[in-house]
Amino acid sequence: MAKWHTASEEELARNEQRSGWRTVRRVAPYLWPADKPWVKIRVVLAMLALLASKLVAVGTPLLYKAAVDSLAGEGVPPLALGAIGLTVAYGMARLMANGFQQLRDAVFAKVAQRALRTLALETFEHIHRLSMRYHITRKTGGLSRIIERGVKGVEFLLRFMLFSIGPLMLELLMIAAVLFWLFDIWYLSVVALTIAVYIWFTFKVTEWRVKLRRVMNDQDTDANQKAIDSLLNFETVKYFGAEQREAARYDGAMKGYEAAALKTSYSLAFLNFGQSFLITSGLVGVMVLAAIGVQNGTLTVGDFVMVNAYMIQITMPLNFLGTVYREIRQSLVDMGEMFDLLEQPPEVSDKPKAPALTVTGGEISLEDVHFGYEPERPILQGVSLTVPAGHNIAIVGASGSGKSTIGRLLFRFYDVQKGALKIDGQDLRDVTQTSLHDAIGVVPQDTVLFNDTIRYNIAYGRDGATMTEIEDAARAAQIHDFIISLPDGYETAVGERGLKLSGGEKQRVGIARTLLKNPPILLLDEATSALDTETEQGIKDALSRAGEGRTVITIAHRLSTIAEADRIIVLEKGQIVEEGTHAALLEKEGRYAQLWSKQQSEDDLAA
Repeated sequence: MAKWHTASEEELARNEQRSGWRTVRRVAPYLWPADKPWVKIRVVLAMLALLASKLVAVGTPLLYKAAVDSLAGEGVPPLALGAIGLTVAYGMARLMANGFQQLRDAVFAKVAQRALRTLALETFEHIHRLSMRYHITRKTGGLSRIIERGVKGVEFLLRFMLFSIGPLMLELLMIAAVLFWLFDIWYLSVVALTIAVYIWFTFKVTEWRVKLRRVMNDQDTDANQKAIDSLLNFETVKYFGAEQREAARYDGAMKGYEAAALKTSYSLAFLNFGQSFLITSGLVGVMVLAAIGVQNGTLTVGDFVMVNAYMIQITMPLNFLGTVYREIRQSLVDMGEMFDLLEQPPEVSDKPKAPALTVTGGEISLEDVHFGYEPERPILQGVSLTVPAGHNIAIVGASGSGKSTIGRLLFRFYDVQKGALKIDGQDLRDVTQTSLHDAIGVVPQDTVLFNDTIRYNIAYGRDGATMTEIEDAARAAQIHDFIISLPDGYETAVGERGLKLSGGEKQRVGIARTLLKNPPILLLDEATSALDTETEQGIKDALSRAGEGRTVITIAHRLSTIAEADRIIVLEKGQIVEEGTHAALLEKEGRYAQLWSKQQSEDDLAA
């Protein structure tokens, strides 16, 4: 059992290493893109500034030594600068080292920001390409947190992958060479041993902390998701008086985060003290050797001061190494989650060189269509149906019969698993999704609005629409008069998900948005379900006018809304059991007649 556990941990470590290298490989092209020569130029200039900074930094303690020796009357000052001149030169050298560092950061900033923007856009576009199934199963709050952490890690990883680990090693080697050249092998041995133990200790403890940090991230994601989920369902929380329940749920998630965060903090304190102990031990060891040399007369006071300066110069980047390594490992973890997301293949994708859909009339045909969201639970079982161009058909049936699924397949949120779905003879799987979406206007059962103005939400139907066209669409949806009666008119903010509007008002804004799109095919998915009887009749008239000359599919639960359809399709357990006009189906006294009679009785009781 223990052996199995060890093997699992080793496999996990290998997977993490592969994931880390994958992330580095994905990020590296942003530093050296083949089609962006200006990026390469900036990277080269930044590296030159970095090299100049390190050379000046390593030479600076030599000036410090010379100034001290000059003041102590030991040795001959180089270039006869004198103690004051050497002190000024020392200050200028420190300033130059910092100046080259700042120049490096300024030159590289545009490269890092371009990479961040490019990757953020790539992630955003990819998320929109993922299937409806993926978005239904993922939690929005957790998804947004993964993206936020991943994108933030881009700039850090790019900057420190280029400017920290490699340059730090270069600086340490240069200082080690100076110590060996000016002193002897014992100084180099103490410094090398200190650095080796320090790096080993830092990496080991950091690997342990990364595991703790991953747990903390998971708890953070969970807490954030619960908070967003609760806020998005604000009304539901109020309806059920569940404020305390939601607070307890959120606090439970935060309790887990607190425990993980405390372990992370304690481990950081242990790491920092351990690093300080090792560095101080090395510093004291080298300084003791130098002090002995001064006492023996083999070294000057300037040498003693220079050794101290070099050790402090080593201490600063080594302390920084711990932080950088920690952050790089964390960035790799965070970005690994984001790249996992980027590598999630879209369930629905265009075929290579797929042509655009050409709508000549708008005929829709379903040919022996089979589909199920889960393999063990089929929804549509051999549905064959033809909707002639310009006709208005309605699809009705009990909940779970598959009527809304047909709408999702038509818009290609999913692909059929068997059979074919065509528009004017073109299989939807053979054309581009963009052209398909342009050809279909959808008014869903629950219209969701952006947290923006009414004008913005209606104009969303067609990019670049004029104000006159927006108002015409609002008039057709019978909401223009309501909008202009508001203090801010079309500039009225609707709130998140449109919560500042009533259900009927939201639905009419959604209808106006679709009318503005002016598509050849209309899909009305319970489009009048949120409206009262009087408003419903007005909207029915507007939709009837909008449907003239178009192919219209109406998915309905309230049968009174589709009585005038050219043809009514009755679905039962994923199969067509009846079809015909309203009158013909009532005469048949079959399933449709039963549904009609039941709804009429319910309406009479409600009245």
